[in-house]
Amino acid sequence: MTHVQALRCRECDRTYDVAPIYTCEWCFGPLEVAYDYDAIAAAVSRQSIAAGPTTIWRYAPLLPVDPPGESHLPVGWTPLLRADRLAAELGLREVWVKDDTRNPTNAFKDRVVAVALAKALEFGMKTLACASTGNLANAVAAHAARAGLRSFVFIPSDLEAGKVVTTSVYGGTVVAIDGNYDDVNRLCAELAAERPWAFVNVNVRPFYAEGSKTLAFETAEQLGWETPDHVVVPIASGSLLTKIRKGFDELHAVGLLDEKPNVRVSGAQATGCSPVAAAFAEGGDTINPVRPSTIAKSLAIGNPADGYYALDAVRETGGGIAAVTDDEIVEAMKLLARTEGIFGETAAGVTIASLKRLAEEGVVRADERVVAYVTGHGLKTLDPLAPHVGVTDTIKPTLDAFHAAFPDSGEE
Repeated sequence: MTHVQALRCRECDRTYDVAPIYTCEWCFGPLEVAYDYDAIAAAVSRQSIAAGPTTIWRYAPLLPVDPPGESHLPVGWTPLLRADRLAAELGLREVWVKDDTRNPTNAFKDRVVAVALAKALEFGMKTLACASTGNLANAVAAHAARAGLRSFVFIPSDLEAGKVVTTSVYGGTVVAIDGNYDDVNRLCAELAAERPWAFVNVNVRPFYAEGSKTLAFETAEQLGWETPDHVVVPIASGSLLTKIRKGFDELHAVGLLDEKPNVRVSGAQATGCSPVAAAFAEGGDTINPVRPSTIAKSLAIGNPADGYYALDAVRETGGGIAAVTDDEIVEAMKLLARTEGIFGETAAGVTIASLKRLAEEGVVRADERVVAYVTGHGLKTLDPLAPHVGVTDTIKPTLDAFHAAFPDSGEE
């Protein structure tokens, strides 16, 4: 991995050897991977990427670990779909949906876990673990099972039943905590300090987070090596938003984009857990932790680790951050499904509802090419939607009954 130079503190810029560590010992700032972009530029081209696998590993020179073998689950290269019917409903010219429901466990978390797992194996770690609001738990359990590793996943005890089932089915250890995600994460940080486990979003976090960049890489490649004008990204910890922005910038740094990206980045949160949106609305830099209360449980992180960096990214690029209600979330899930045939989870509802709000407010402009990131499948979060959809009518099994119930159905 000659193109990986070190781990670097995002606050004080001190560097560290590559190891399963995540916090600067001087200022306690978060660590991230530092690359030799000249070396990457010499090793990668549009042609070499096109000749690579249809997974995130086509971008291997831009990731902090060598590609794993075929024993790992294939991740990434999900569809980027032009959403003209959705755009028309929102009064926008050009909207695209990056549909990450197509990953192995039906969420974008497969991307970050694939990178974290490969790095954990490189470090010689034999147990994969995480703190999760659901989607990450699915991915850790599935990828560990495929690789023949043990898994321990820690979740809030009020997590959706569907996400508990779709985690425990892989045979790992699932531990429910009597508390919210921030309580779960605190316990995992303590466990990571005493056990030689790869907690993907704790001690392996600097490498894990790099997997999110592949969403930007794929977006640019699928648009013919161009960038969108505007992207709308859900905010939980804030890492996804910051890494998508970083991904576009890196493509230019290594010569894969002809022009320097000018992508406006906007964020999406639920009103029941919107500390970053609140700070943005107030024009301040203080992100006050909150106790989450929203149907969008996958975004329910009340003390977002990367919230400040997400706030900076939105402001620096001229984007906005919306906070939407649970009712708006449900309506947006239905809107996306009705217009584009894509069934996204509640987090997707947050993204689409925020896109709608930002378009109404003029933050997302009508003439922009916009990409909305749908990060998880709706089958993961059926409960909030169930009271709002269902059978159109119940009839007797006769033509007369059908004609009576649907007199205007026509013959087409």
